[in-house]
Amino acid sequence: MQIVETLNEGLKRAYTITIAAKDLEARVDAEVKKIAPQVRMPGFRPGKVPANLIRKMHGESIHADALNSSIQESVDKAIRENGLRPAIQPSIDLAEDYEAGKDAEVTMSLEVLPQVPAPAIDQITLERLTVEPGDAAVTEALQRIADGQKSYETAAKSYKAKDGDQVLIDFEGKVDGVPFEGGKGEGMAVVIGSGQLIPGFEDQLVGLKANDEAVINVTFPAEYGAKDLAGKDATFDIVVGEVKKPAETKLDDDFAKSLGLESLEQLTGLIKGQLEQELNGLTRTHMKRRLLDQLAANHDFEVPPSMVEAEFEQIWAQLQQEAAQEEDVEAARAEMEGDREEYRSIAVRRVRLGLLLSEIGQSNGVEVSAQEMQMLVAQAAQQYRQEDRQRFAEYIQKDPMAAAQLRAPLYEDKVVDFLFDKATITERKVTREELEAAIEAEDDANVGANVGTGGGHVHGPDCDHDHDHAHDDKPKAKKAAPKKAAVKKDADAEAAPEAEAAPEAAEKPAKKAPAKKAAAKTEEPAAEAAEAKPAVKKAAPKKAAAKKA
Repeated sequence: MQIVETLNEGLKRAYTITIAAKDLEARVDAEVKKIAPQVRMPGFRPGKVPANLIRKMHGESIHADALNSSIQESVDKAIRENGLRPAIQPSIDLAEDYEAGKDAEVTMSLEVLPQVPAPAIDQITLERLTVEPGDAAVTEALQRIADGQKSYETAAKSYKAKDGDQVLIDFEGKVDGVPFEGGKGEGMAVVIGSGQLIPGFEDQLVGLKANDEAVINVTFPAEYGAKDLAGKDATFDIVVGEVKKPAETKLDDDFAKSLGLESLEQLTGLIKGQLEQELNGLTRTHMKRRLLDQLAANHDFEVPPSMVEAEFEQIWAQLQQEAAQEEDVEAARAEMEGDREEYRSIAVRRVRLGLLLSEIGQSNGVEVSAQEMQMLVAQAAQQYRQEDRQRFAEYIQKDPMAAAQLRAPLYEDKVVDFLFDKATITERKVTREELEAAIEAEDDANVGANVGTGGGHVHGPDCDHDHDHAHDDKPKAKKAAPKKAAVKKDADAEAAPEAEAAPEAAEKPAKKAPAKKAAAKTEEPAAEAAEAKPAVKKAAPKKAAAKKA
């Protein structure tokens, strides 16, 4: 085997690897001898099939396996002997004119991780903005729960329905005077003003009393799910069964017991704990952004272009998805194009910070323990059916890339916590509004600064995946408040009988204003990944054909 370096420029490296034909032939001979005892062929006793017949039957696949394993070993040797730390998986190409019996010439090209300068972490100063969950906030949260558990009580027969009331109706829908399939139902509960039904239907229930009969005139939305009804005028003959008014929900022990708790005191304690957790999360977000800002300001080094490109492509894909949801898609995409270089700068920053955090973590012994990894796997497995959870765990065990993606957020948090412990931190009590305003101000400032507030990939010491992401490490375009959807379903309303939901409109996304420049909320660096390892596909090389090993 011969390894010759052909390129050493910045972070780019290339090598020509020559594998001698005699070495490949020796590997093939060894494999033939290994499988001979298992080969069965008519006319020969088990284990007595001649080697030349085995070669004739299986020679091509045996040679392909030998070639691929030889390439894998030589690539590993080239990486090891040259002290390379691949940023992404190397590109491995077998010469087009290769054929069995000849030396195999392989080209390996890759980008390596830079030498990250010793991180400056001793002078970090941070401010922790803390918020106490006051009684008013707890009471407000309790009231929201109560509103979500709204109940109704039957009104007097002379009572006229108004907005917010619940009306029970029997109905039959018609188009051009002819009933249509699925347009008839009984006892459907409709909350006036909920947006549960197609536009205009609920408004015409206002003023009706128990036992009233009425004809509702509506037009099905153009995007209605049933194409034979979309855009058509229709009438619904209805009979009001009864009208119900919202009942007052008292915040007492009985209310807490209706939620499965023992007392209002216990419910209040749970709510307060949840608020504290939420506020602590906001405090951490603010501190983490300031931490990463300081790291970014104090460190500057070359980063692998391929990693930046991979990061940029993920940012761009998300922005394209968001633009597709805008009212003026073309305008949103045009604005994206105008900010392309800004997003590329964000990608550069993420990658650089990710490498920096990796260096900090590795040099200071930060790691995710086996027990912590088991807990991560168990938690992630909960999203699958019971019978599939073991298969998921086995998949994570066998796939280092999947394991890295799962491990990444925890590894990142542990590095950040390590830096928090090193930092000089002062505390200041603020209101929730002040804390949220501080975070929002950072978002706005980042737009003008052409950088995000977060970092790139966190490269853990035992990972071979190069660009998975923490789930919330994505820049998001700031948008105007969405208009009320013309058609929507109220999740809290009582559902209509399954086969009789004709008045109910298909859900449609609310229209939004054209996207503004992204605030680039990137406080979360992407996934950990150490040096990438090449993957060699096992496929029989064809003569005179370009082939990637």
